[in-house]
Amino acid sequence: MRKSLFEVQSDIEDVIQVTGSNSYERIYSVVRQIPKGKVATYGQVAQLAGNKRWARVVGYALHANPNPDEIPCYRVVNKEGRVSDAFAFGGSNVQVEMLLSDGIEFKDEHVVMEKYQWNAGRV
Repeated sequence: MRKSLFEVQSDIEDVIQVTGSNSYERIYSVVRQIPKGKVATYGQVAQLAGNKRWARVVGYALHANPNPDEIPCYRVVNKEGRVSDAFAFGGSNVQVEMLLSDGIEFKDEHVVMEKYQWNAGRV
């Protein structure tokens, strides 16, 4: 049974607006909007940026992050809630520390996705 538009909208916590003329700009636009205390997956960022097949491109974009103070790439994890081994700012331990300081909880070296995954929709 399909959900009504109202039911789908009620499942969404945040509605975001995506800007940018190229894929990296669109990805950065999404990542900037991930709130403190939430994480998003590479695939989720890709879909919100406009192409669900860009998950790998999201990784490339975040590795090349031009402004880590404004683009919190550490809030992006894989679909199981694992952090990146190649985290651009000093390895996975730094990413874990940054997420812990945001209030994110881990269980068995995974982010507790049921509690902390960002639920956003796009306008």
